[in-house]
Amino acid sequence: MKQSLFKGVEAIFIPIKDPKLSEEILGFKLQYIEEGAAVMKITEQSPTVICLVKAKEHQPCHFPDNHFGVGKYVNFLSQNIEETYLFLVDHHVQVEALEGEGDTKFFTFYDPDGNPLGVCQSL
Repeated sequence: MKQSLFKGVEAIFIPIKDPKLSEEILGFKLQYIEEGAAVMKITEQSPTVICLVKAKEHQPCHFPDNHFGVGKYVNFLSQNIEETYLFLVDHHVQVEALEGEGDTKFFTFYDPDGNPLGVCQSL
């Protein structure tokens, strides 16, 4: 078997209208914020950064229709998906129904700019 060329994901870029508005609810560790972007880590130990990038003419991300049923580019992992789901609902974040197949549970939520983001938990 051929070895992978890559060892992980360094950054995920999400287009938004205003970095200051979008960085607050998720609880990520803010690295820095400027006019054009908010750069955060999911946790202090995470090698992956999330960059909320101010788009000049923002349009929410749109995943093309497909046979797999996925409608977002990113799935965040959750320690406790039910708790995460209730937290987002309690903070008036638009969320779709919590679903599951076997040991995997997942749902989609939307950031303030209408970008669909996912949450997944594999038990």
